[in-house]
Amino acid sequence: MHFTGVLEKMLTEIGEPIQYYLEMDGDVVHMNQLLGKTLEIQFEKYQCLACGKDLPIFRQGHCKKCFFEQPSTADWIMKPELSKAHLGIAERDLEFEKQVQLQPHIVYLANSSSIKVGVTRKTQVPTRWIDQGAHEALEIVEVPNRYLAGITEVALKNHVDDKTNWRHMLTNQIKDENLSAWRDQLKKYIPAEAQDYIIDYNTETHLHFPVLQYPTKINSLTLEKTKQFSGKLMGIKGQYLIFEDGTVFNIRNHEGYVVKLEINS
Repeated sequence: MHFTGVLEKMLTEIGEPIQYYLEMDGDVVHMNQLLGKTLEIQFEKYQCLACGKDLPIFRQGHCKKCFFEQPSTADWIMKPELSKAHLGIAERDLEFEKQVQLQPHIVYLANSSSIKVGVTRKTQVPTRWIDQGAHEALEIVEVPNRYLAGITEVALKNHVDDKTNWRHMLTNQIKDENLSAWRDQLKKYIPAEAQDYIIDYNTETHLHFPVLQYPTKINSLTLEKTKQFSGKLMGIKGQYLIFEDGTVFNIRNHEGYVVKLEINS
C-alpha cells in the first residue's frame, strides 16, 4: 500500500494513547495502525504550502519568497510579544492578525524534557502540548490577546526554559514534575498586566504517546540528505516518527515536501 502527498503536520486526537493521522492528497492515514510495520519514505519534490510551486522549502513549509510575505509566517508567530493587532497596527495583514492575535491565549508550563513555558491559542489546547511531545502540562494564564501572552512568556523564560530538548524527549529521558508547585513559584514574575488572568484552580493534563520502543541513540532523518529511507515504525511522539534503528523523522520540519509513503507488513 502506498500514498503520495505533500507533508503537513500530523493531526492529533486526545486518547490513551494519543491518536495520529497524516493527510496525504485526500487520504487520511491512521499512523497508530502502522506501528510495527516497515515504512518507506521517498522524497519526490517540493510544494510550497502557500504558492504551491516546486521551490526549496525555506521555513515552516514555505519557499523563501512566501515565508517573507505570508501573514502566517510573520515574526509575531514565533515571538508573540511582537504582536500589535491590539493597537490596530499591521505587520503584514491586519485583518488576519486581528483574527489570530485578538482571541484567548494560554500561557502554560509543559514537561517534555524539562519544565518549559510556552504560548498557544486557547483553541490549540491540548494540540500544542501533543506536538511538543509533553507528557504533562498545566495552563497558568489565560489572556484575551497574543501580546499579553507574549510578554508573560518573556518574563517567565528568565526563570524557566522556553525550549524543548528534543533528544531527551525522544529517548524518554524525562521525570515527572509538580507543575502546580512550579506555577506557584513563578506567579510573582508574571507582569502586572497579566496578573488578573492567572489560573490557579486547574490540574495537570497527562498525555501518553504511542511508542513501542524508545531509541537509546538518535539519528535524525533529513530528506535533503537522504532521499529514500526504510525502517520499522516503533513510535510516534510530538511530530516525530521513531524507527527501530534509532532514526527519527520530524514531520513538521518537512512540511512542504512531497513524499511517497510505502507501507509494508
